[in-house]
Amino acid sequence: MKTLLNIIWLVLAGLWMALGYVLAGVLLCITIIGIPFGIASFRIAGFALWPFGRMAVPRRDAGAPSCVGNVLWLVLAGWWLALGHIVTGVVMCLTIIGIPLGLANFKLIPISLTPLGHEIVPTDQPFAGR
Repeated sequence: MKTLLNIIWLVLAGLWMALGYVLAGVLLCITIIGIPFGIASFRIAGFALWPFGRMAVPRRDAGAPSCVGNVLWLVLAGWWLALGHIVTGVVMCLTIIGIPLGLANFKLIPISLTPLGHEIVPTDQPFAGR
């Protein structure tokens, strides 16, 4: 079922959202200071491309630098990407078939706002990174 949902997701929303993350990552990697943000954006692009069967979990070793980085990320790119997930999620939830896809969009909003200090793991091992 995860594979079927991921394929439908890829066609309807995943490709476009992943391209948004890749564009944000390329723009952020232009400066040396933005490289960690760009790498986080590329990591989330893979998650946005194929979200079913994976989840984002907080890392216990993330500290104050992650918090400061998340504030900068929120200002630079996070709110644009979260807005894309909100709009896409609402549109997907207008149909019964699209509700799981809309919920997947809503699942991606927290990590699109604060990606640093999280890692993406399979849902069958949610505590693998802790």
